[in-house]
Amino acid sequence: MPSDLLTLSSARLFRLAIGSILLLVGTGLLIAQGLSWLSLEPRMLRALEGGALCALGTALGAVPVLVIRGMPVAVSDGLLGFGAGIMLAATAFSLIVPGLGAAQGLGFSPWGAGALISVGMLAGAVGLFIVDLLVSQGSVGSNVTEKPAIPSNIWLFVIAIIAHNIPEGMAVGVSAGGGLAHADSLAMGIALQDVPEGLVIALVLAAAGMSRLNAFLIGAASGLVEPVFAVLCAWLVEIAALLLPLGLALAAGAMLLVVTHEIIPESRRNGHDKIASFGLLVGFCLMMVMDTALA
Repeated sequence: MPSDLLTLSSARLFRLAIGSILLLVGTGLLIAQGLSWLSLEPRMLRALEGGALCALGTALGAVPVLVIRGMPVAVSDGLLGFGAGIMLAATAFSLIVPGLGAAQGLGFSPWGAGALISVGMLAGAVGLFIVDLLVSQGSVGSNVTEKPAIPSNIWLFVIAIIAHNIPEGMAVGVSAGGGLAHADSLAMGIALQDVPEGLVIALVLAAAGMSRLNAFLIGAASGLVEPVFAVLCAWLVEIAALLLPLGLALAAGAMLLVVTHEIIPESRRNGHDKIASFGLLVGFCLMMVMDTALA
């Protein structure tokens, strides 16, 4: 009987996941059809479509968490390492390298571009330190009799990924608003990169004790900043082009800080160092290939 119940529950979870995928794809198609009816300027519409595609990629990536049951600690630590590897590769190949290129495209020398990105990264790290202090103080002041909350370092991880999505949306908006020929392929590439990021957010939250449904919803919602900033930057394309390298650098600094200061130590806290390290390498290689192949 228990095995029958387990099979039934697994089948229901599988149907839920398939239904979620169909719902997301159907919603995406409806939104695409609705966008075609809007009387937006063509470049604005192109930016909105690109940003919505990126958000859909993030949401689809979060779906598998709906069918994953409780994870052993070793698997959880491996996933943390995997997420750290993805974020390290994204920091290097999605943020720092494009930021240097964008700064030089604005007329900065290689030394000047490096200095600008360095200042932006330090500012992003300091900003995340302030967020860390605020979150930690809120955790200390909470009632100890309440159900344990998600650790603050996990929330910082989520915040860092969302911060990383903002300049990605800016890049989509600037390319679409500027009428660049590769704007559609850029949006598609970013959308594919966002799939593992949505998965990592959802899995990390589920491993930290959040319900699968809530972890999925937060993972899916983390990409909604991209269409917002895509449209905004397509509207303010000239200003956004100037702010893009700084935005990339701010996100890189925040990402690098949270990965090295919080996520990597957390993945090793339970003694599964080798599993966490291997997960980091796999995540880094996967994201590096996606970033470079889809660039």
